Amino acid sequence: MSVPPPGSRSWTTRWLDWVERVGNRLPDPVTLFAVGSLAVLAASAIAAGLDWQEPHPTKTGTMIEARSLLTSEGLQWVFTNLVKNFTDFHPLGVVLVAMLGIGIAERTGLIAVLLRGLVAITPRSLVTPSLVFVGVMSSLAADAGYVVLPPLAAAIFARLHRAPLAGLASVFIGVAGGFSANLLITSLDPLLQGLTQESARLLDADAYVRVDCNWWFMAASTFLVTLVGWAVTAWIVEPRFTPEDVAAQIAAGREALGDGAPTDEVGQGERRGLAFAGVAFLLAAVGLGLLILVPGGPLHGAYEKTPGKPPVPVWADVIVPILFLVFLIPGVAYGLGARTIRSDRDVARMLGQTMASMGTYIVLAFFAGQFVAWFRESNLGTLLAVAGVDWLRATGLGPLPLLMGLILFTAFLNLFLGSASAKWALLAPVFVPLMMGLGIAPELTQAAYRVGDSTTNAIAPLNAYLVVIIVYLRQYQPQGGLGTLVSLMLPYTMALLVAWTAFLLVWAWMGWPLGPGEPRLFLAPLGATGG
Repeated sequence: MSVPPPGSRSWTTRWLDWVERVGNRLPDPVTLFAVGSLAVLAASAIAAGLDWQEPHPTKTGTMIEARSLLTSEGLQWVFTNLVKNFTDFHPLGVVLVAMLGIGIAERTGLIAVLLRGLVAITPRSLVTPSLVFVGVMSSLAADAGYVVLPPLAAAIFARLHRAPLAGLASVFIGVAGGFSANLLITSLDPLLQGLTQESARLLDADAYVRVDCNWWFMAASTFLVTLVGWAVTAWIVEPRFTPEDVAAQIAAGREALGDGAPTDEVGQGERRGLAFAGVAFLLAAVGLGLLILVPGGPLHGAYEKTPGKPPVPVWADVIVPILFLVFLIPGVAYGLGARTIRSDRDVARMLGQTMASMGTYIVLAFFAGQFVAWFRESNLGTLLAVAGVDWLRATGLGPLPLLMGLILFTAFLNLFLGSASAKWALLAPVFVPLMMGLGIAPELTQAAYRVGDSTTNAIAPLNAYLVVIIVYLRQYQPQGGLGTLVSLMLPYTMALLVAWTAFLLVWAWMGWPLGPGEPRLFLAPLGATGG
């Protein structure tokens, strides 16, 4: 890709400049939830004053009425439940527990060396798909892939005399565009599941959503994202670079990095750490397997979590503690072998650093907890859902067009609000019960959200890691900037949005289960009879 002449600005750059200006004017997500909570107070008083009520969707003869939170009784509820709304906010505990284990594995260096080693043993002909695949799988380590993989991928392409920026782009679309997909359950699953379940209970007080409710679909999506990233790199992105461009990028990289270029070599200490981690992982896996498979074991079988609902497998209900141990035990073992852990104080320090890095999320959870609880207590969520069901029924749109609309809306909103949990905390209380009323299961609504939320990550101006990627990009193209990055990633984004949306719609149309357990895709619409 040749450097554009001075003063020339592509339409992509001009459009992204506008998006960046608009996005930077939005308040912080914490402020959004604080303002949103106050807006719920005002809206509840207005709705109650207007005597807004709707017939209950499942209880014949019962009306749902708006409840004002600005009355003496309502404000008393607000104050007496302020702490409870925070501590009972479901995603808070599960995310913090999962991140403790992941934080140890990340800070000891285990995650980084595993990613590097996986790329190092890959055949040259499969370098591009392997980079996209590893990028997708890096979501196991939260945001670590953004930092570790792009410079490594660019260096690998440079050694193969291919355009380094094409290597950077191929792994970046896996990390950012495929963030929701993975072969395994990640910390994102319990985070979104908690919000989905709370929102479903606005309409069904006994609703239960499994943590692994999207597992099969997201595992299959891992290969879809890999294929799309591979195709776009081979057919669109890499052909744009002339041999002169490739030579210039490699030369610029050598000048910028010198001997400090990233390497995929695994050192002696890291090999010893990997050996320790491998043994520890096997022991942990065998131990957990025995707890799950042996009759009478504490994690064996299923139990009735909610009266009247299907039994829930014990192991599925404790997936977060399992994730904690699966990352924590090998992480500590790796640290001991690689000498990144020398005493128990190092472990305590790393755990403390992990929790410190979650400070912003904890603050966000406080205000999000109030917003969700106040929204539920006021009955506004249920009223909006019931009224929305009536309106959407009048439009004549079927379930699949509604899902496509949710994906496109989420993909657009992602340009202005980067946090996956923040967006879903705002959207779930409205869309989950709304879709339930039209016969779409919460699990399918969550899957549609995840597709939309991932696809535009690579071009979202408010993605905090875009600055990091631009720094890496400029090592090979010194005059590159945001416009360069967006023009590089836009073909991936558009292809992924089309392909992944179509994939979900076909999946739903075929009636394939999204995950283990009850294969819920569609429910009986509100007011419908029979199954």
